[in-house]
Amino acid sequence: MDAHSPALPTPFSTLIRTASHEAHTEAENSSFMGDMLGGRLGVTAYRRYTEQLWFVYRALERCADTLAADPVAGPFIQPELTRTPELERDLAHLGGPAWRSEARPLPATEAYAARVAECAREWPAGYVAHHYTRYLGDLSGGQIIRGTAEKTWGFARKGDGVRFYVFEGIGNPAAFKREYRALLDALPVDDLEKQRVVDECKRAFALNTAVFRELGEEFGGDGRSPLSA
Repeated sequence: MDAHSPALPTPFSTLIRTASHEAHTEAENSSFMGDMLGGRLGVTAYRRYTEQLWFVYRALERCADTLAADPVAGPFIQPELTRTPELERDLAHLGGPAWRSEARPLPATEAYAARVAECAREWPAGYVAHHYTRYLGDLSGGQIIRGTAEKTWGFARKGDGVRFYVFEGIGNPAAFKREYRALLDALPVDDLEKQRVVDECKRAFALNTAVFRELGEEFGGDGRSPLSA
């Protein structure tokens, strides 16, 4: 490239990943997640975590049909990403037929799900921020959680208990993530709106970290809830 050539603009997918890196790292390094991935928590803690995901993904996916035609959020609504049915199958395996009546959201989970629902109703670009932080994380780091859960608690490989992490409709996750980032790069909003999306990504990670913090407060080092025997 000529030394005097103008620098190419940084792709938005790169900006969003870079800007949210610190918040992402904080979420990944929570003590609860560290204890769970380190095998120091029991399966009850994993079940509680899966319950919290169910509340968040219901908020993400309830609005999918409504947003499918939206010019900003619509391209991201892809059926192969849908996770709620898999979460419900996992929770039935983990908690039995009564799991739904026993599931309860933590206060942080309620706040997280409420913010997702608010963006879905009022701000499609903000919804994209939450969509990105959740689904690309599931396709990446989520696979580490799956492997740990299979090894620690004896779930069948890609079977009941870990189906949330199995994207059967995505044959090539690396290619899918490249295509997803291309959608981010083509997001039809101006630079000011893109900055707001970046800020919402940071908020999404902070909301997720708050859920981890409350899970960490609920569970001791043995992975048992103080509310259970």
